[in-house]
Amino acid sequence: MNPADLGLPVDVPSTALFTDQYELTMLQAALKSGTADRRSVFEVFTRRLPEGRRYGVVAGTGRVLDAVENFRFDAGVLGFLRERKIVDEPTLRWLASYGFSGDIWGYPEGEVYFPGSPILRVEGTFAECVLLETVVLSILNHDSAIAAAASRMSTAAGGRGLIEMGARRTHELAAVASARAAYVGGFNSTSDLAAGFRYAIPTVGTSAHAFTLLHDSERDAFQAQVDSLGRGTTLLVDTYDVAEAVRTAVDIAGPELGAVRIDSGDLLLVAHRVRQQLDELGATGTKIVVTSDLDEYAIASLAAAPVDAYGVGTQLVTGSGHPTCSMVYKLVARSESADPRAPLLPVAKKSLGGKTSIGGRKWAARRLDEDGVAEAEVICVDTVPSDLVDRQLLVELVKGGEVVAREPLDAVRERHIAARAGLPLSAMQLSRGEPVLPTEYV
Repeated sequence: MNPADLGLPVDVPSTALFTDQYELTMLQAALKSGTADRRSVFEVFTRRLPEGRRYGVVAGTGRVLDAVENFRFDAGVLGFLRERKIVDEPTLRWLASYGFSGDIWGYPEGEVYFPGSPILRVEGTFAECVLLETVVLSILNHDSAIAAAASRMSTAAGGRGLIEMGARRTHELAAVASARAAYVGGFNSTSDLAAGFRYAIPTVGTSAHAFTLLHDSERDAFQAQVDSLGRGTTLLVDTYDVAEAVRTAVDIAGPELGAVRIDSGDLLLVAHRVRQQLDELGATGTKIVVTSDLDEYAIASLAAAPVDAYGVGTQLVTGSGHPTCSMVYKLVARSESADPRAPLLPVAKKSLGGKTSIGGRKWAARRLDEDGVAEAEVICVDTVPSDLVDRQLLVELVKGGEVVAREPLDAVRERHIAARAGLPLSAMQLSRGEPVLPTEYV
């Protein structure tokens, strides 16, 4: 079944207006000047990582491929552009038959990246490539920020379960994208059903405090939940008195009680007390889930607590203080004419304030030390050194306008785990620091 069949706002018929107006006005001017068909190369990269971060995580690539495929100007979109007089009639006629026919290369989703890494390389005519700038950046900047926060939280959790539960803290469409990015970064499940439906991410959820408050007593609430969901359910035990709630929970569900959730208080202290109490009551297999405004630092502080899983909301879907990766989409090479045989010339913006860029069509490779641990991100203009050919990072994603690299989300998730494991151990530190790998240009 297609998600659109349910009326869920997770798919759109066209992504063409997920763009800034100046993309279209540039197109109009280029068509008029005769430069629109010049072969061009655009690259997505970031000049720096968010302050204190040791590595970035590429996420959203699969969504970018969907967006490129759906970037079409249908009658309704063209009518809007005509009514607003955003572009002229010749440009509207050109847009009516638009479909990206170029090539896209990029870091595979789930891979890590560093300042200067050519995360995505888009090649084609100037006209067809420039239109994709805004939608590409909006997806990659958002999803990569969430995935990076999720990766740090996953490291801090040390193998314990992680539940994404931030849907109520962000836009409804961003919630779906956030759940996907969090799964890439190492989370195990989500509370958001649209994300589960759209991306087959495992979903979880049982009850909130409102369910307990609805009933005449906590015992009545627990009994109703167990009767409905079974003894393996998770009971929320901090609505009133935690110790009394735990006693009641085990009395009703027995030692088969699946889990208890703690959502307030001194989580370290309460978790220890609850674990001791559960064990004394014979519920040694009952797990403890903690929630309550967690981030990677709070998760790390609970490493010594008898916690089995963490539920994270606000801090995850806002990138734990860094909701964007500051990625940019820059023209780095273009031909002198529309002749497809014309050579590409490197171009680059030169300005003050740290916004300079390096021209030329780029490749990337990761150099390893003698122990197989990554030691440098090597950015190559035009050609890759022979000793790094087997360590190239970019893969072909779109060829001649056709997507050639779709893959299951679980494969992306596994790639990230492997990529993170290949970094120096200092990458896992939560303390502020510089990127764990230097970027070298050759």
